[in-house]
Amino acid sequence: MRPFRKILVAADFSGYAAEAVRIASELSKLCDAPLTLVHVYQLPIYPLAPEGIIVPISDETIADNLASLDRDLAKVAAQATEAGAVAVDTKVREGIPADEIIAHARDNDFDLIALGTRGRTGLKHVLLGSVASNVVRRAPCAVLTVRPPAGRD
Repeated sequence: MRPFRKILVAADFSGYAAEAVRIASELSKLCDAPLTLVHVYQLPIYPLAPEGIIVPISDETIADNLASLDRDLAKVAAQATEAGAVAVDTKVREGIPADEIIAHARDNDFDLIALGTRGRTGLKHVLLGSVASNVVRRAPCAVLTVRPPAGRD
């Protein structure tokens, strides 16, 4: 029995995420488990009183940004393949990062989520929140949080 059948990695293009991709790629190879890289983006929304909200970006800008994200994810996928990952796939989702990572894992039957963490504590954690801690608390499967080696953050 393989310990992990499908591995999901949150890719935000940070050094923290790069380390998570590297480790998840090694696990992918060891478990012969396909790896999916997911990047979640949020559109900036600015509230207006009392008329509602407006998204101040054009459709062309959104399309350009999505194309750029696809290219960046392709580079990370190539790095994952070099590190030994099998059957690397990529997904781009729009929404709140923790919610979308959890939904993608649940909807696609992943049994491991790997993601980088900055390891914030105290007031910074309370004020800034943490995608990693949200995912750990609410994930439908095992979660591996990864911090980069000392000096590489």
